[in-house]
Amino acid sequence: MAAETEERQRSPDLEFSSTEIEENHVETNRVAARSSVVDSFKGCGFSGLKINKDELRRKMLIPEYLRNAMVEAVIKKEFVYDADRHRGDKTGTAPEAAIIVFINSKSGGHHGPALKTKLQELISEEQVFDLSDVKPSDFIQHGLGCLEKLASFGDPCAQETRNRVRIMVAGGDGTVGWVLGTIGELHLENRKPIPPVGVIPLGTGNDLSRSFGWGGSFPFAWKPSIKRSLSRAISGPICRLDSWQMVLTTPDGQKIELPYALKPRQQTSIPQERIQDGTLSNSYVSYGGVFYNYFSLGMDAQVAYGFHHLRNEKPYLARGPITNKMIYSTYSCAQGWFCTPFSANPRVRGLNNILQIHIKRGNCSDWEFLRIPSSVRAVVALNLHNYASGRNPWGHPSPNYLEKRGFVDAHPDDGLLEIFGLKEGWHTTFVMFELIKAKHLAQSSDRMIVNLLCLNIDIFYNQRDLNYVYFKQ
Repeated sequence: MAAETEERQRSPDLEFSSTEIEENHVETNRVAARSSVVDSFKGCGFSGLKINKDELRRKMLIPEYLRNAMVEAVIKKEFVYDADRHRGDKTGTAPEAAIIVFINSKSGGHHGPALKTKLQELISEEQVFDLSDVKPSDFIQHGLGCLEKLASFGDPCAQETRNRVRIMVAGGDGTVGWVLGTIGELHLENRKPIPPVGVIPLGTGNDLSRSFGWGGSFPFAWKPSIKRSLSRAISGPICRLDSWQMVLTTPDGQKIELPYALKPRQQTSIPQERIQDGTLSNSYVSYGGVFYNYFSLGMDAQVAYGFHHLRNEKPYLARGPITNKMIYSTYSCAQGWFCTPFSANPRVRGLNNILQIHIKRGNCSDWEFLRIPSSVRAVVALNLHNYASGRNPWGHPSPNYLEKRGFVDAHPDDGLLEIFGLKEGWHTTFVMFELIKAKHLAQSSDRMIVNLLCLNIDIFYNQRDLNYVYFKQ
C-alpha cells in the first residue's frame, strides 16, 4: 500500500480563536486513556442534576418555524420558498447554540432508543435525527440548505441560526466518521461556517470521543450526563481535527464489498512511478474515502473485519462494549495473532513479504521506502493519540528521542500520521497494557503509498480541516 500527503493549506476561517485552547493544547491532545468502567461511573456525579432543563432547552431550541421548515426540506429532499409560510416569527430569536443531534439508535445496546427519546425531550423532536431514518448528507444538503435559502431571502433569524449550528453525534467511531465525512463536503462547497462536532459515546472503542474529552463509554447514570454534555456543547471552545483522504485502486473485474465510507472515483491518484510492475492492469477501478482516527493493515485489520461481519451476521452477540471487547479478543486468538507459529508460512506471519510502503516527509520531494521488520504483523497509521479503546501505542517520546529519529510531538491537527507496527499477539498485548510501546516506523507528513498484492492505496492529507467541540475534563 502507499500513502501520499499534499502540501497543507489551512483555511483561515478554521484557525483557533480561543486562548484557552492554545494554552492547553498539549494537555488537550494528551487526554489519558481511561477504562470504560471508570468513564461509566464518571457520569454518576451531581453536576448534571444542577443544570436547569428549561434553561438548557432555551439555549438550544431553534424557532419553531425554522425547525418545521428544516424537517420538511429533509423529508421532501428539497426546499421551495413560500413568502407567506416562511416569513417567520418577527419576535423569534436564534438560540445561543442551535444543537442538532444525529443518533445511531442501534448503538449502545439497549440504551439507543431511550437516549433518542431523552434527547428529543431535552431539545426537540425536530432537532434529533435517527441515522436509520435520515442520512447526515440529507440534513447537510437540505436541512442546512433550508436555513441558507431562508437567510438569502432576508431572514436574519435563519442566518444567525445557521451560523450557530453545532452538531452532536451519539454513536461510535464509525458513526462519528460518517457524519464528519458528510460535514466535510461543506468545505468543498464553500458553505461556511462549518459546524463543530461533539460526541456522545455509544460505541466500543470511542477513540475519537476520548481524544477530545467526551469520554470513553456511555455512563451508567446517563440522564444527568447527557444534560452536562449538551450544556458543554453549547459553549465549549473549538479545536481542529485532521482528515486524511484514502484512494484504493484495484484491477477491474474483482468483486469488492464496499463499506459505506468508500465511494467510486473516476481515476486513481497514485503516480505511475509508485505503481508496482504488474499490480495494475490497463483496466482498473478506484474508490475513495476519508478517515480521521487510524488506518491499519495486516492482522489488526483482519480481526476488525472479521468482528464487523460477525456483529452484522449475529447482532445478538454484540450487546454492549464489554461483550464486544470480549468477542474481539477471542477473535484475535482465533485468527492466529497469538497462535500462528514462527515456523509458519512467512506470508502469514510477516507483512514485509506482501506489501511495500513509500512515504514523503515534510517538504522533501523524494520518496522514502519504509522498511517493515519481518516480525511486524500489523501496520497502523494513527491520526489520534487514542487507539483500540484509549490505548496510546505511540506513547510520549522524550525530546531527545524525537530529535534523534527526526520526529515531532504528535497532535490530531498537525498534518502528520504516526506509523507504527505491532508484532505477535503477546507484543500487542503488552502494548495494549502500555507496558511497552509499539514499533515506531515513521511520521508521514506529505503522502503515503502502499502496494499490497494487487491493491494500491494512496493516503494523503485532506485540506478539509474539521472542527470539534472540545471541553476540558
